[in-house]
This record gives sequence, structure tokens and C-alpha cells, in this order.
Amino acid sequence: MSDENRGVLPHLDRRSLLRAGGALAVGAGALGGAAALGDLVSAATAPRGVETEDLRIGYLPITDAAPLLVAHGDGLYEQQKLIVGHPVLFRSWSSLMEAFLTRQVDVIHLLMPRAIQLRHVVGADVRVVSWNHTGGGALTVAPHVTEIGQLAGTQVAIPGWWSIHNMLLQRVLRAHGLTPVVRTSPSRSAGTVELVVMGPSDMTPALATGSISAFTVADPFNAGAVAQGVGRLHMLLDQVWRDHACCVTVVHSDLVDSRPETAQAIIDASVAAQLGIRADRSAASAILSGKSYLPQPPEAVETAMTGTVPDPETGAERARIDFHPYPFPSFTAELVRQMRQTVVDGETGFLDGLDPSSVHADLVDDRFVRTAIDRHGGPTALGLPASLTRHERLI
Repeated sequence: MSDENRGVLPHLDRRSLLRAGGALAVGAGALGGAAALGDLVSAATAPRGVETEDLRIGYLPITDAAPLLVAHGDGLYEQQKLIVGHPVLFRSWSSLMEAFLTRQVDVIHLLMPRAIQLRHVVGADVRVVSWNHTGGGALTVAPHVTEIGQLAGTQVAIPGWWSIHNMLLQRVLRAHGLTPVVRTSPSRSAGTVELVVMGPSDMTPALATGSISAFTVADPFNAGAVAQGVGRLHMLLDQVWRDHACCVTVVHSDLVDSRPETAQAIIDASVAAQLGIRADRSAASAILSGKSYLPQPPEAVETAMTGTVPDPETGAERARIDFHPYPFPSFTAELVRQMRQTVVDGETGFLDGLDPSSVHADLVDDRFVRTAIDRHGGPTALGLPASLTRHERLI
């Protein structure tokens, strides 16, 4: 990719991108709180890296990024003849998206609702090319909280408005007769719960001091709070939406259009990493911690990657996080429907004109992941249905 192409953002000039910062900042915060404009643009001025790098990966330090990170740490990109720089850690979704849009990084993992935002709010020509994982999020509560009803009249922290964590938390609250509110003091008598955006690194201290009664976020932050004795794992979000995706792999459309062999190699490496993780989760945890991709305590990373809980349907042990690459169209359509039902502190008008059944075809390119699945033993080798179709299951 030429330097000229790296600096050009199709359909958006620099001024337009900065104006879009307000939209990108809606719910910004996983791992950094709501980002200021300076945070949004800082990544654009950061040095790209050595000239020999062909690709750069951007990520947030959560287990959701594991396939992209393990592929790097285990030499799988090199096996695909790719020259990939050391993955670049970001502290907020907004700074990650800014760096991606200004071509400072080429491949990112991103919350699926934020990918929809990039396409339909910012107008960025991007594509989702695979899922990174399923599950991996949880609701962690203060030790004295034993049932959801006790959250009435309290504040609960979320990592961002357009996050699967916020969407599924709100389903849980409503299922228990509670009402999520924004910028409104919560009332126990009225059964309201105030949602507040908070950086995950701040969630555990806030839970310890009683500032919040619970939080929902990606691991290993849930595991970390439990290990410190300040929180209790109340439920996995996978219990709310079975095998839901949270983070997906996103690239610019011109990568898949002009360099399809590169796009294929990226996904081949990622799918190989997912197979490796599923085969030996402890080894994957060691890569994530030992090579400093994830800065959290190794014990928390190990728990997040290897831990299990009883399956509410079968009673058998079920992984806290799993790794499946195929982006199901049924999920994308249902996600848009769920976004429409979610209370957020920000603009929602972009959802009005979206047809849930057409968003997937516009945003997702599954050619490469289908090929990669076939090359790595077929759907069943990755725990996928042979038909690559499914019915979405929500409580």
C-alpha cells in the first residue's frame, strides 16, 4: 500500500473526520472513558512505524483481540508471508477508530455496533471480514448483590453506549422489571438504574468504593475484580445472547478490493490462531501475557481464557469466551434490531433508515473467512454448524 493511499480517507477529508469525532465519541470509553477531541486526533499524528512494515494491527488490551494477537505472537503471519508490525495498543475505541480511519493502522478489532457506526454515521468504506470471538463479556456485581433487583437505585458502569455489553445489560434489567436511565438520578422505588460510561481500569476501584453497584465489560477485567475480592461474577453475557459476537475484524475496503491475497492471508492466520486457542487455551494465555500484549495480571488473563461456567441450558461446563470466525448474517440483522431498543446518551437517528436485513451485505465480506474455514478443517473443526446458518437465541 502506497504512502499516498495511507494518508487518504475515502469520502472523508480531515475536517469531516474531526466533525465526525462527536459521533465516534458517543459511548467512547472502553479502556479510557469518554475521549476528548485531543485524544481522538492524537493517533493521527503518531509515527506509523518502520517502513518495512506492510501491515499494522490496532487493538485494545482485552481478550476479544486474542486471535489477532496470538497470530502475531505465534508467528502465524510470518507463515502467511506477511510482514506485520508489533500490534499497537490503544486505550479507547475512539482513538483506535481515529488511527484506523487515518491509516495509522490497517487491521483492527472493533465492537460490532461501532463498525455499523463507522459505516453509517461516518460514511467510512470499511468491511467486517471475520468475527474475533463469541462471548467473553460478563456482569460483575458488588459482593453483597445477589440478585438483579438489588441494582435498583444504583449506578452500573458500561464501557460504551454502542457496546454489546450495554445492549445486553439493558435486556437483563428490563427482564427483571428495572428501567435503565441516562443522566437521571436512579430511584429504588421507581426501579431505575443509571448507566454510566467508565473506563474498565476504573471499574474495579469504583466497585470497591461503592461508587457503582456493578459493571459489565470484556474480560480480563471481570476476572480481575473477582481475583481482588471486590466483585462477584453474576452472569456471562453469553447467557443473554447465546454465542453472540462482540468484537470483529475490520479492514478498509480497498484492502480487500486491491489486495485480496493479503486479506486472505490475514484471515488464514487469524483462523489458525483461533484453532490454536481452542486447542490449548493455557498456551494462548501465556502468549498474551508473556509477550505483553495484555498488561493485566497473568492470573486474570488465564482465568478469562480458560475459565468455564455451567451452561444454563444443559448444565455442562461452558467456556467464558470462545473463538468462532464466521460472521452470521442473522446476527447482524438482530444486532440492528437490538440497537434500536437500546438507551444511549447520543445520536440514534442513523438507525431509522437501516434495514436490518440489508446491513450485513453492505458491511460484511465473508469470502475470505469462508475460504479460511475450508482450509482449516471446515466449520465443525471450529465448532460451527456445517450449514453456516443459525437462529439467534436471546432471553
